[in-house]
Amino acid sequence: MLTLYDYLPSQNGWKVRVLLGLLGIAYETRVVSIFEGESHTEAFLKLNPAGAVPVLAVENGQAIAESNAILVCVAEGTSYLPADRLLRAKVMQWLFFEQYYVEPVIGSLRYWVLTGRLERNQAMVSGKREAGARTLAALERSLVDGAFLVGDTLTIADIAVYAYSHRAEDCGFKLADYPFVTAWIGRVRDAIGPDYPVHPYSIDPHSGA
Repeated sequence: MLTLYDYLPSQNGWKVRVLLGLLGIAYETRVVSIFEGESHTEAFLKLNPAGAVPVLAVENGQAIAESNAILVCVAEGTSYLPADRLLRAKVMQWLFFEQYYVEPVIGSLRYWVLTGRLERNQAMVSGKREAGARTLAALERSLVDGAFLVGDTLTIADIAVYAYSHRAEDCGFKLADYPFVTAWIGRVRDAIGPDYPVHPYSIDPHSGA
């Protein structure tokens, strides 16, 4: 049985939950109380030296950290990760894009807004907003001629990029300004289905939300 070390309000954790669910893979959940320091305990740091969730414990005591690395491992041999060399590289391109342009920008702004931390990070807000607008514009250009990011069906590229980008309005971006992104969000939402809720930070009394 796989074990997912998770924090429910995390969209990085959400990505992994979605893929495991779509593939019908059974797993156990261990909720990590990140605001109480549980992700920096000695036991957790043995799983992920960076002290971040999610982490997927697999077999023989091994564990995989970083949400997109987990997606690649779980999706291997399925339609969510193409076998074709070029298409596979394109998926990787979007996974790298997500971790460089989406999660650190839209994800960070969203976290600051929803947990009352925007003011203390005010010096970085303007730069993050500009970077977020550029990110959404790049995504818009990429979706002009395609239903999904890679090929004609849902892949882990879509799951990864969708996780935080579809919540961009939580931190002030107007998705209506990006019609191709908006249409893609609808297609990804329909392909994923309704069984994977986005959990608010307010479910954690220690989050500050």
